[in-house]
Amino acid sequence: MKILLVEDDEFNALLLEKALKAYNYHIETAKDGQSGLELAKMFEYDLLLLDLMLPKIDGISLCRQLRLEGYHMPILMLTANDSISLRVTGMEAGADDYITKPIDLSELVARMKALQRRAKVILPTILSWENLSLDTNTRVVTYNGESLHLTPKEHSLLELFLRNPSRIFTRSALLDSIWLSSESPGEEAVTTQIKGLRQKLKAVGMTEDLIETLYGLGYRLRKDENATSRQDSKKQNKRRTLSSTEFSQKREAKAEVIVLVKKMWEEFKGSRLQEQLQLFEQVLAHLSSGNPDSYLLKLAHTEAHRLAGTLGCYGFHEGSKLARQIEALLQSLMSWQQYPVWQLERLEKLIISLQKILQQQPSQTASLATSKLSLPRLLIIDDDTILTERIKLDAAAWGLQVDVATDLTTAKSVLASYSPNVILLDLTFSNSQENGLKFLSEITQNNPKIPVVIFTASNQFRCRVEAARLGAHTFLHKTTPVDEVLSVVRKSLNQSAATHEAKIMVVDDDPIVLNHAKSLLLPLGFQVTTLQQPQHFWKELETFSPELLILDIEMPNFNGIELCQVVRTDSRWSYLPVLFLSVHSDAKIVRQVYAAGADDYLRKPIVEQELITRILNRLDRTQLRQKLEGSQIK
Repeated sequence: MKILLVEDDEFNALLLEKALKAYNYHIETAKDGQSGLELAKMFEYDLLLLDLMLPKIDGISLCRQLRLEGYHMPILMLTANDSISLRVTGMEAGADDYITKPIDLSELVARMKALQRRAKVILPTILSWENLSLDTNTRVVTYNGESLHLTPKEHSLLELFLRNPSRIFTRSALLDSIWLSSESPGEEAVTTQIKGLRQKLKAVGMTEDLIETLYGLGYRLRKDENATSRQDSKKQNKRRTLSSTEFSQKREAKAEVIVLVKKMWEEFKGSRLQEQLQLFEQVLAHLSSGNPDSYLLKLAHTEAHRLAGTLGCYGFHEGSKLARQIEALLQSLMSWQQYPVWQLERLEKLIISLQKILQQQPSQTASLATSKLSLPRLLIIDDDTILTERIKLDAAAWGLQVDVATDLTTAKSVLASYSPNVILLDLTFSNSQENGLKFLSEITQNNPKIPVVIFTASNQFRCRVEAARLGAHTFLHKTTPVDEVLSVVRKSLNQSAATHEAKIMVVDDDPIVLNHAKSLLLPLGFQVTTLQQPQHFWKELETFSPELLILDIEMPNFNGIELCQVVRTDSRWSYLPVLFLSVHSDAKIVRQVYAAGADDYLRKPIVEQELITRILNRLDRTQLRQKLEGSQIK
């Protein structure tokens, strides 16, 4: 995939470029909107990664300009600003998707793949069958280099069959596709045109009948056996050329990303970061003196926006939040004539807090290198190392961490040390003493909750029946594409988890929020119930018995703070984790929420990754507390 990245922050651009190259993408970069526009119009790209705040031409204007001039490549926007209005503006300008900084690489790659799947298919200009060729641009048809002179109807029929090689066309369907409604011919007209086409092809030397007649059904293009054979040969050759060296190179590239992140952080910390912090202090001094510099204020706002995205990429997520708060505060100050003392004090506190955080080490490796969630674990039991490495490389985009056992002895050792969330099992091994079906029986007896997906070269029906009898979740043949394999693994994981994962209750008077929360949490295996009318809260709470409660604040009849207080005064529910989801950012309201007994607080709109992380963390803490209490009772 050839990608154009338009990003003016050289550190972020280099980080993204290195990270995506580890996934074998070809990256070209532009540092401003004008250069990005010129490159996008000059060369063909499969995808455009576009930052919003760019010099010369901003990202939204660039996107709008490309769409107005008829360019259709998928556009994925990147920004540290998660404003809903900005997202809407970007989409209206023609963007296909939107991701906020700090960027998680697995999410970015998954979104890029999704955009490619949704991208408009470009129809080929040359259609062929054996030695027959049809150029859709010039309308020329040749066989072995000799031109055929076809009638418009014959040409249209031939093109229709070549574009739809597997489809069966009835005479009625061909009439609808080729003839105008005003012509009103009978079905015999189809027979006549096909007969004429066959005769002309035979006259130039075609011995095989191009169009196959299926009696009682219609017509279709006869299968090109030579082309199929060539295609299979190419696939086999491609499989043979895949080597472990290529996969080790990809692993080395990923390791290089991590090393690069650390090196770049040291460089960034010693140069540009200091300049940005000094700029914030300089602006604060000007504002405090009553002599504001509008240029400096605007520049500081731009740098705060950039810093919010950059710090997240380097693992300073708290620092990223503080930079966003500084950005928002500077944005509001830009429109004021006078600057209240409390706002200047708040800005000073934010700058000091940011400086303290940046004196620490990053909380984790950069977001581009690792995911923030505790990912489900997939155990692959297979001695085909090339194929397993290929699956392992693509698994990150599906939210999976992978372990590999190349024999059943190793697999038993792995299962003795921990329980994976899902298993991908081959049934045949180079060691003939190892029996995959027997091992499947052991897994389903000893670990019945772990779904097992069979992934094997054997396609015998007897093998399928035996695997199903022994409790296999799904049976896949080794010709199945890797993306499809991982999709099946993910589905089996979610279906299995749904029977024993935590129960979550969401209360909000906005049905859109409820549907969004449900669509986000259900695929992850949670049991979810939603409630729009707070007056039915207690009945639903008693009936559903949730393990975590998500509340909105402002609702009719009873607000979320009141519901939380009621929960905390009941002995049965006093320890139920409560997470608030609200548009409010006012410090007074946030204090009231925590005073009522809330465990966590998130602002709307829902940031999916953050919400899932908070939920998982809260459930983990609850389970830990329950274990501790159980041990104390014993």
